[in-house]
Amino acid sequence: MNSTRPHILFSGLAVIAMVLAGCSDPASRGDPDQKVYRHSMDGSATSVDPVQASTVYANFMVNNAYDTLYRYKYLERPYALTPNLARDMPEISDDGLTYTFRLRPGVHYVDDEAFPDGQGREVVASDLVFSLMRHFDPEQLSQGAWLWQGRIEGLNDWGEEAAEARDAGEQPDYDAEIPGLQALDDHTLQIRLTRPYPQLTYTLAQGFSALVPPEAVDHHGRRGLQRHAVGSGPFQLVSFTPQRAVFVANEDFRDDPVDLEYEGYDEEVHGEFGLEAIDGRSPPFIDRLEIDQIEETSARWNSFTAGNEIQYSTVPAEQAESVLTSTDPVEVDARYADDYFWRASPEAGFVYMNFNLDDPAIGYHEDPDQDRANHALRCAIRKAFDWESRNDRFYQGLGDVYPGVIPPMVDGFNPDFPDDSIRRDMDAARALLEEHGWTEDNLPEIQYGAVSSVTDRQMFEQFRGWLEELGFPGDKVRMRTFANFGDLNRAIRQGQIMSFNIGWGLDFPDAENTLQLYYGPNEAPGSNSANMKNDEFDRLYDESAVMQPGPDRNEIYNRMNEIIVDECANISALTRTRIEMWHQDLIMQPDREILGGFFVRFVDLIDDGQGGEPE
Repeated sequence: MNSTRPHILFSGLAVIAMVLAGCSDPASRGDPDQKVYRHSMDGSATSVDPVQASTVYANFMVNNAYDTLYRYKYLERPYALTPNLARDMPEISDDGLTYTFRLRPGVHYVDDEAFPDGQGREVVASDLVFSLMRHFDPEQLSQGAWLWQGRIEGLNDWGEEAAEARDAGEQPDYDAEIPGLQALDDHTLQIRLTRPYPQLTYTLAQGFSALVPPEAVDHHGRRGLQRHAVGSGPFQLVSFTPQRAVFVANEDFRDDPVDLEYEGYDEEVHGEFGLEAIDGRSPPFIDRLEIDQIEETSARWNSFTAGNEIQYSTVPAEQAESVLTSTDPVEVDARYADDYFWRASPEAGFVYMNFNLDDPAIGYHEDPDQDRANHALRCAIRKAFDWESRNDRFYQGLGDVYPGVIPPMVDGFNPDFPDDSIRRDMDAARALLEEHGWTEDNLPEIQYGAVSSVTDRQMFEQFRGWLEELGFPGDKVRMRTFANFGDLNRAIRQGQIMSFNIGWGLDFPDAENTLQLYYGPNEAPGSNSANMKNDEFDRLYDESAVMQPGPDRNEIYNRMNEIIVDECANISALTRTRIEMWHQDLIMQPDREILGGFFVRFVDLIDDGQGGEPE
């Protein structure tokens, strides 16, 4: 789900000054006697509405303001689901079609003017019915409907009726009965599927599935909920801008004591982080959460190392030489290791470049000869791409490059998959162009969508240099810039960009989550931003989607991966090694992988008598 980009950075001294001023302004921090955790992210969320939580940044916000039925255990790896708002794991019928979920009683939404007398009411099962229906109401502009598209009995039919009502200037009937989506009582939900969907429970841990009360939508409207949250999560959102979000602890959050052993605590792995202090206590432990969305790496790093501003950061590429003493294995210089906690780990996802196959200049074409020529053009550009150079320049040489879109951390990864698609071969690339009649004169203009930032500009210039080597005139390779990732993502979802670098963070640890990026029915504005349409791929996807994990499913996954590579639909892929650092007055282990953000409820600060301020 968490569609994000490889690196999105603001540029300009004015922006850096503005961000740092916001970070250092004491008045913006609330009561100095409170425990305050100041997190930072390298991109901006443009909405906190769960129906639009399509980026890792938006999902981070949603996971802290709203509730989902399930979450992931704090520390256990590989990732393991555990009940959150649900009382237990679902009851599943023998045919795998009917799921019964039981919600915890006595959980309330935060107080909000949307409710009578401003008092938040109890969360009930019908709220999830309403929240999933919203994804199929065209007015809500959902970016998550693909998760349940065609899978829940009657939900798509209701969506068609909702569209007809909107077209007629009427309101959709949210009280209509949907056969496969039933609140049996206030605390029991039943979902009936059209066919088995083993990943269903995973989807109910995503921000897209967060429970939103109908009163909030009625009162605040779709636009209002982009900046205002009415949830039952561990924190309550009090302000939100593209630069900063501020939350306070939800004082009425349910009593749910931490069982460190159950959460996957390992003394050898986690012992130095002081997590024993939260065992047996109920979160949240901090009073205030501030999330600074600082896209400029130098600004974020300066704020982090200042000591009294943001308390968490990843190590930017330009600081790697001064921070690291070794990349194999990763070792941090004592100057930093003595002052900060740190860890290095592969991301749960990858970065890649997509072609928009709906663009007739480079994608599918109704003329068979031109279609073959366009395919050769995409393949030639991929052969000109230099992953080794990209890895060294922008990822400290720490990235793991592999063909296709099945990353090493999920079941279905094939270490013996042919690697031709990730090896640079300029002679073969030029031969492809010549064979299919491409010349300097008739090569199309390549439009490259990216955020207006230093790093994105550098990535583009590197890419343009490779295409110039291939034979493209430099003025035929152009960068179309956007102010922030939200704007870029919106243009991608609308099919307006010919090619673009992007990243995908796993929503759940299953290759289905990455293969669906090329499933025809998920075309833009869904997750298939390449707009790939391949009948064999779609048939295999439908076949594998109802299968349980195992060798037979992995064989199908492998063939689907081959089809993506053969289509030259993208240039992929690289999994980054993320180096994270955080201040030693924090009791936590951060996690931005697999729906990152759930960890914040477990964050505490060492009581130093200064209200959580760094020493």
